[in-house]
Amino acid sequence: MASAVSAKSLVKDPIPATLWQMTWPVVIGVFTLISFNVVDTFFVGMLGTDPLAAVSFTFPVTFTLVSLAIGLGIGTSAVLARKRGEGREGHARFDGCIALAVSALMVAALSAVGLLLMKPIFVSLQAQERLLPLIYDYMFIWFAGAVLLVIPMVGNAILRSSGDTRTPSLIMASGGLLNAIFDPILIFGLGPVPAMGVQGAALASVISWTIGTALVLWYLKYKDLISFKVPDDAHPVKSARQILSIGLPAAGANMLTPLAMAVMTAIIAGYGAAAVAAFGVGTRLESLASVIILAISMSLPPLISQNFGAMQFQRVKDAYVTALRAVIVLQLVIYVVLLLTAPWIAQIFTDDPEVARLIRLFIYIMPLGYGMQGVIILTNSSFNAMHAPISALWLSVVRLFVMFVPLSYIGSLIADMTGLFIGGVVANIITAALAWKWFQKYLNKEWREENA
Repeated sequence: MASAVSAKSLVKDPIPATLWQMTWPVVIGVFTLISFNVVDTFFVGMLGTDPLAAVSFTFPVTFTLVSLAIGLGIGTSAVLARKRGEGREGHARFDGCIALAVSALMVAALSAVGLLLMKPIFVSLQAQERLLPLIYDYMFIWFAGAVLLVIPMVGNAILRSSGDTRTPSLIMASGGLLNAIFDPILIFGLGPVPAMGVQGAALASVISWTIGTALVLWYLKYKDLISFKVPDDAHPVKSARQILSIGLPAAGANMLTPLAMAVMTAIIAGYGAAAVAAFGVGTRLESLASVIILAISMSLPPLISQNFGAMQFQRVKDAYVTALRAVIVLQLVIYVVLLLTAPWIAQIFTDDPEVARLIRLFIYIMPLGYGMQGVIILTNSSFNAMHAPISALWLSVVRLFVMFVPLSYIGSLIADMTGLFIGGVVANIITAALAWKWFQKYLNKEWREENA
């Protein structure tokens, strides 16, 4: 499939039309992928409250590796897009190969550590003793296949850096569809396939990742977007360092989210398994409700990186403002939809009255802050796109550990779970205002230095 948007159009065509062309395929891909992940939660929920709670305890851990993969993808996209904006296509192809190799090695190492330290990790998360066997069943398979998760994610970043957002969307959507097909077969059994419970849910993910890895590697080679040929002034170590200089701070920033969620899970565990199960469902729903945010956070960086590399600073600012306006308006619409459908959503995921009540409570409060959360996430991705990963990292630190966790905890002391959710909304509003000011200050500084 041809690229939806050419590299030339990223630095010349009207911003709103270009951003829309790049974003709508990603919306479809992300929505399909996340919706099937929600289906995954639905099938596990059919096994009972304990399996649902057990898989909910794994979210902070699995998202740590996912965050590393996302961060490495951010570094890859930023470096390759800027080089394409500068007209250095050969360097971009070579750097793509280095990015895939480095990402696979890093995720493999972290997975091995996770396998060795499973018990202390989940005990520290306050997982109840009876849930540990279910958690181990799920995580052993998940860790074993994690390398097959990172390759499609970094491969998709390589594609997006060239302006192609349609192909990554198709790969994401196909992975989600395959996972949804394999889930019920492997969880509940079908014909000669035995019922595997939570192990089946993990195995379904690994199989879909395997197919995604094969697809993305074939397509990258077919489109000549990766090459082992070393340009004259390039070196593997130099390329790896450039990618990791952005990728590691970006990964660190992303890893702060599961770390914060681990702290939140430990806090919520004090309210019982029902609260943990409801929070797990809520975080999956949050991913689904944040599809627009996630999609723009993937399509916006190549647009900003290439214009930043071409020193088109006004276009950088226009792209950022256009993206923020779209996110705020659309998230308000999504909140209204969630508000109207909350009772129905709760009934889909559980028969437990207490879990259903807490799911409804989550939906009534938390999505109020998703628009502001979108401002923070897009500011973060814009910093990375402009090769300012440390600013992105500090913004994440402020959002999660200066604002979100402390204000949520204080809220829980005042009004239990209701207060905890309200504290999270307030934290997003304050941090969004700070992120806006921070980005404007940074961009104006770069603009002045270039003019000087």
